[in-house]
Amino acid sequence: MNSNTHHENILQLDAVMTPEKRRFNLSKIALALFVLSTLAFLAQPVLAGGDHAPVAKESGDSVTQMASTDEHGEQALKLTEAQQALAGISLLPLSSDSLNIANLNLDIRATATLVVDRDRTATLAPQLDVRVLARHVVPGQEVKKGEPLLTLGGAAVAQAQADYINAAAEWSRVKRMSEGAVSVSRRMQAQVDAELKRAILEAIKMTPAQIRALESTPEAIGSYQLLAPIDGRVQQDIAMLGQVFSAGTPLMQLTDESYLWVEAQLTPTQTTHIQVGSSALVQVGDKTLAGKIIGRSHELDSVTRTEQVLVSMHNPDHVLHAGQFAELYFAGSTTDPNGSGIVLPDAALTRGGDGDWQIFIQDEDGFESIEVEVVQRQRGLSLVRGPELEKAKQAQRNVVVAGAFFLASEQAKAGFDIHAH
Repeated sequence: MNSNTHHENILQLDAVMTPEKRRFNLSKIALALFVLSTLAFLAQPVLAGGDHAPVAKESGDSVTQMASTDEHGEQALKLTEAQQALAGISLLPLSSDSLNIANLNLDIRATATLVVDRDRTATLAPQLDVRVLARHVVPGQEVKKGEPLLTLGGAAVAQAQADYINAAAEWSRVKRMSEGAVSVSRRMQAQVDAELKRAILEAIKMTPAQIRALESTPEAIGSYQLLAPIDGRVQQDIAMLGQVFSAGTPLMQLTDESYLWVEAQLTPTQTTHIQVGSSALVQVGDKTLAGKIIGRSHELDSVTRTEQVLVSMHNPDHVLHAGQFAELYFAGSTTDPNGSGIVLPDAALTRGGDGDWQIFIQDEDGFESIEVEVVQRQRGLSLVRGPELEKAKQAQRNVVVAGAFFLASEQAKAGFDIHAH
């Protein structure tokens, strides 16, 4: 049968079809479309707590899960550790020192510079002329106390070691003699001479163990190993093989970077309420750390008319280094009756569905948003507070400081009632 004949047959059937049969066929088509749309709806994943739940198999299961969502109220987003890492989510305990600085005022700030902690820094400068015989470290290397750094020698070193061996042997001989066999002055002279020669060896950074070993092995004179006096990182290393350095020349510096100092120059107006021992906030790039004011010069620079303020801060994992620029924020002179709040990076804040500022808190259920009030904003930092925030602090929750935008977008896609309004 050709197509023309088939078309004519259809027209003939349609012509003889009664109106009731036409309505019946249209009803069947509408019913089929309704069934297809219902199946498509039931095939959608049911959202609960921010995660995509398994596909519902029956309409009854879907109704049950949606009802439990309504009863739960505010929902939590659940993410595995791998998902958190992929989304770039970083957390901090709400009790962290860097978040909780009493009476912090973001308007009281100063540009500062990170410097080494002088209490945890050692400069290696032997007090005799020395020659570099061997190197055992490279600049920037982390070393432990007692590890060899350089092998040093030279004529002055050999003379100092020989003088000590002779003086120590003489003092040992005199010390064994009876009091009647040697005068008091002679005994004292021998002892003082031995101690003087020992002090010279200590001045070239020989350790007590190395000095004792020298007494028993005098053939080893002429060189010694310069050992690390502290745990730290090798810096300002200028020693070259074969080079001779005059007495007192710094060969290298060891710095323990677990702590750093922050130097800032403040005007007399800014230092009005600065007190030694009070807290400060240090901002370096996207990192914020708590510090403690350890000193102020109490004198003004003749050129800049500013006063130097020193802040000590812990530097976990040695992520910051001397020479970097920083911003220092100080506490104000008055206490806010509404609470001091916490300081968060701007990346921790997002807008909720109702336009209010929100942050994300992690608890045993997952990530939940809470409303906060933004009190101050300055250079990428926000001072926030709120009753829900205080409750979260008391419960010792964690706060999201990075990746909040991802959580907010997931929350919006899930269609949660953001603040259970």
